[in-house]
Amino acid sequence: MAAVAFADVPSSQILDSVRLDLNLGRADHGLQALDQVLTLEPQNAEAHNLRCRIFLQEQRWNEAVNSCQTAVKLAPGNSDFRLWLARALGEKADRVSFITAYKMAKQIREEFETAARLDPHNAAALSDLAEFYVEAPGIVGGGLDKAERVAQQLDTFAPDRAHYVRARIAENGKNYLQAEAEYKAAIAAAKEPADAWMNLASFYRRRQRWDDMVQAVHSGVAADTQQGVALADGASVLIRAGRDLPLARQLLEQYLASSNKAEDAPAFETHVQLGKLLTQLGETQEAQQQFTAAQELARDYQTGTHHATNSGR
Repeated sequence: MAAVAFADVPSSQILDSVRLDLNLGRADHGLQALDQVLTLEPQNAEAHNLRCRIFLQEQRWNEAVNSCQTAVKLAPGNSDFRLWLARALGEKADRVSFITAYKMAKQIREEFETAARLDPHNAAALSDLAEFYVEAPGIVGGGLDKAERVAQQLDTFAPDRAHYVRARIAENGKNYLQAEAEYKAAIAAAKEPADAWMNLASFYRRRQRWDDMVQAVHSGVAADTQQGVALADGASVLIRAGRDLPLARQLLEQYLASSNKAEDAPAFETHVQLGKLLTQLGETQEAQQQFTAAQELARDYQTGTHHATNSGR
C-alpha cells in the first residue's frame, strides 16, 4: 500500500482522518497516518490513544495496551484515555492465564474507576465500570451492590444505560424475569433503540428463546434507520445461535454497504465474519473474496489471516 500523503497537513486534521479510518475499518491507512504524526509529535497523547484503538480492532492486545498506557502517561487526567486503557487491559486479561488475569484485575478496575471519577458524565466509562462490577468476583473488587450504585448515577443522564446495567445485575442473579423487563425498559428509554433491541436479542440467545431472539433482531433492524452497527450486532447474535443464517448474511452485507459503519464493528472484521458465514453456506469463492477484502484493509489482523487460510473452521 502506498504511503499516506499528509505532508504539510496539520496533525489535528490528520487525526480527524484517523477517526474516520476507525469507523470505516481502514486499519492500515490509519496506522500509517499515525506514524507520520508520531514521528513529528511523539508526545501526542491523542495519537497514541487512536493507535491503541486500531490495535484493539486488530486484536493486537499487547500493542494496544502499550499505546494506551503511553496516552495515559502523557495525559493522566483524560477520562476517555483511562477508559480505553481499561478496555485494552481487559481484552488482554481475557486471553492470559487465570493467575495473570487475577493480577491484572485490580489495575483494570482502577482504570475504570478513574475514568468514571474524572468525568462523572462519561456514560461509556460508567457502563463499562458497572459491567466490571457485575462480572468480577468480590475478591478483585466486583460486586452487584457497586453496580447498582453506578446505575443510580446513570439514572440522571443515561436512563437506557441504567436499565441495561440493572438487566445485567438481574441476569447475573438468575432473576430472568426482572432482567427481561430491564432490557425492555432500556429499549423504551433509548433515543436510538436499535442497539438496545440487540441486547435483548442477546439475552434471548443466552436463554435459548430462539423465536423471541429472531423477533428482537428484526425489531432492532427496523429501529436502525441509519443502517449502522446494530446490523452487525444482529448478525452476530444470529450466527452465534445458528439461526436464520440467510438473514445474518443479509445484515452483514447491508452493514458493509452502509456509510454509517462504527468503530465497534470494523469493516475488516465484518468481512471475515461474512467470509466464515459464506464458507459455512458452501460459497467458498465468495468467502475468499471477503477474506481478501479484510486483508486489504488490515494486513496485520491475525484473525483475518487465520480465517483466510483456514476458513473451514
